[in-house]
Amino acid sequence: MNYPGAEPRSILKVSFCGCAQVGSNKTDSTMEFKKLTPAEERVIKYKGTEAPFTGKFNDFYEKGTYVCKRCGASLYRSSDKFDAHCGWPSFDDEIKGAVKRTSDPDGRRTEITCEKCGAHLGHVFIGEGFTPKDTRHCVNSISLEFIPDTTAGKN
Repeated sequence: MNYPGAEPRSILKVSFCGCAQVGSNKTDSTMEFKKLTPAEERVIKYKGTEAPFTGKFNDFYEKGTYVCKRCGASLYRSSDKFDAHCGWPSFDDEIKGAVKRTSDPDGRRTEITCEKCGAHLGHVFIGEGFTPKDTRHCVNSISLEFIPDTTAGKN
C-alpha cells in the first residue's frame, strides 16, 4: 500500500514454488493454470513421483511435443525421447529455455521444473551414457500433456 509521502518499495512476493520474486508486480493469480487432480497436484505442486512403469508416456513414441500439464508451455520434442528402461519417460534434451535445473537440498540429484510455472517434472542425470548427448531427463508422465505433430504423415 502506498501512503502520501512514502517512498516506493520493491515488492517481495513468495510464489507457489517458494521462490522469492523481488520487484515483480505479477501475482500467481494472473497466471492461468489447468485444474489438477489430487494425484497431479501431489507430483506437480508437492514434488512427488509417480510409480515407475505406470505413466501413460513411458511406452509412448508418437511424433509431437510434450507440454507442461499445469501451464501448457512446450518442454520436450518427441525426437529427443528415448527408452532408458527406467519406468519414466526419458529425454536427452529439452526445448531451449523451457526447463529449469535446481540441485536438490541434499545435492545428490538435480530437479527439473517448468521454467514458466515451476511445475515439478522430475530429475535430470548426466553421464549415464544412454545417448550421445549423455543426458537423461527422467520425467513424470503425470506432469506432461502431449500435442501430436499435425504434419506427420502429410505430403
